[in-house]
Formats: sequence, structure tokens, C-alpha cells
Amino acid sequence: MPYSIMLDPGHGGRDPGAVYNGRQEKDDALALTLAVGELLQDRGVDVLYTRTTDVYESPYQKAMEANAAGADFFVSIHRNSSPEADTYTGVESLVFDRSGIKLEMAENINEQLESTGFVNLGVKERPGLVVLRRTDMPSVLVEVGFINSETDNLLFDNNFDDIALAIAEGILDTLQMSGEVPSPPGSYTVQTGAFRNGTYADRLQQELLEQDFPAVISQDNGLYRVTVGTYPTLDEAANMERRLKRAGYQTVIVSG
Repeated sequence: MPYSIMLDPGHGGRDPGAVYNGRQEKDDALALTLAVGELLQDRGVDVLYTRTTDVYESPYQKAMEANAAGADFFVSIHRNSSPEADTYTGVESLVFDRSGIKLEMAENINEQLESTGFVNLGVKERPGLVVLRRTDMPSVLVEVGFINSETDNLLFDNNFDDIALAIAEGILDTLQMSGEVPSPPGSYTVQTGAFRNGTYADRLQQELLEQDFPAVISQDNGLYRVTVGTYPTLDEAANMERRLKRAGYQTVIVSG
């Protein structure tokens, strides 16, 4: 089985979300989410949805659906809004806290969206949001531009396909899925470097070992990869990732 991702189009039904000049957040979110889901499915990801039509479910219901489905990741797609029109522009992603693979996914999605023309407003912590607090899996909420910004709406409409692809690529980049999705992993490790010159890999390994990180080197497709540990769950790998980041290393969680 492939990875499974629960995609959540924000709002719906009696809850339109943000509204501007007749434009409703729930409609933009649904159209974009379905487009992202199609792209992910084409790449072999098992995609689930909290809704595929204009219906209402509470944030708590959405979180419980994701938990009951046993999804590996949860991504909620929204449009932002500000008190006054045409005051702010840009995309931002929200996470429960700035740690682990969810932060990495949020950053990757933002970077990909920035390439479509949006201002990148960064990743913010929002521990009070139900869909981030009550979901059991790594979860990200993406605010795809301000619905009351003419600039962002023009970008959203003119670059719709590129925006959907950007979100899909941000997700896939996080999972190291450049083309094909692997079978579900039995373990996870944390990669700290990939080099074409083995000398650099040896140097990084020794540096990590001296700090009691269980670093090993493997060779793959002409690259010497330095990884730390083997963990049966994402949470355990994310704990090691946090330790490595605090020590100043660039990291990515890899399944295998």
C-alpha cells in the first residue's frame, strides 16, 4: 500500500469561510483540493477527502475522519483573509508546532507556492486549531493567498494548475517521492547529507559519531548518503530529527 493523505477543503456547506465580492473560500478550497488530489493519485498516493462536494462538517469531525481512516498525513487547504481588502498578500502554512516532518512539509509547500508568484509568509504555529490539534498524524493547514487581495486572486485564477502542482510537489518532496511512491515503509531514518565525494561523507559521519549520533554511510545512485538511526515510526524519527536540527544539521526523514 502507498502512503495515504487525507485532503481537507476548508469550510463547506453552510460555512462559506472568508467571502469577498461574492467569492467564497469554500469554493476555491474545494476546486484546488480536488486538483491537488488528482495529481497525488497520479503519482501513486492513496488520497482521501473530508469532502468532495459542498457539504459542512465541523473541524472536529474532519479530524476524527482522518484518525479513523488511519491516514499518514493530513493537509487542509484554505484561502486567507484580512480585516481590510488589498492589505496583505502571500501564502502561509500553519502547524501545531514547528517540529518534525509536518514543519518540513509546510516549508516545502510554501517554497513551491512561492515559485508560482506568491509571497512566502512562512510557517506559523497554531496549536489551537482543531484540525491540527486533534489529528493523530502530521498535519498542515495551507492558506493559499488572501481572498480579499486582487493580486492574490489574479494569481490564483491565472496560475491555478501551477498552484495545484506546487502543493502536490511540496508534499511529494517531503516524502522523497520524485516519481514513484514506495511501498509503505517498515522503518524510517534521518538523512543528514548526500555527497558525490565519499570523503565528505566520511567526514560528516565521524563528526556525528563523535557526538554520539549513530551515523552510517550508504551508497545509492552514485551518492554517499549519511543517515542517523533506524526507527519503526515517524514520531521516533522526528524526535531524532529535532535533536540533529538543534545540533545545527540539515535533515530530511527518509522511509525505507
